[in-house]
Amino acid sequence: MATHSIDIKVASNGRMVLPASVRKAMGLHGDAKVILTIEDDQVRLSPIGHGVSRAQALYREHAKQTRTVEDFLSDRKAEAATDMEKGSQADQHKDIA
Repeated sequence: MATHSIDIKVASNGRMVLPASVRKAMGLHGDAKVILTIEDDQVRLSPIGHGVSRAQALYREHAKQTRTVEDFLSDRKAEAATDMEKGSQADQHKDIA
């Protein structure tokens, strides 16, 4: 990706205006939110959608299984049933002893 430098003015109240060319390059239209990252003495602005896209890409890259919420809930219910059964058996052994 090419690097460009643009001088912009920061007002005494901290406000600054992103030039139209920068907004266009970032894909910002109308009211938009950006993520501001400070690293050492540099500031990086990223459209908030890019962060979401990166997180989704990382998830897809590292997700080993394609499981649904229903799969997860079914597993938890089975574990809970097993735990309840073990608890009942333990109670029965206490009554015998």
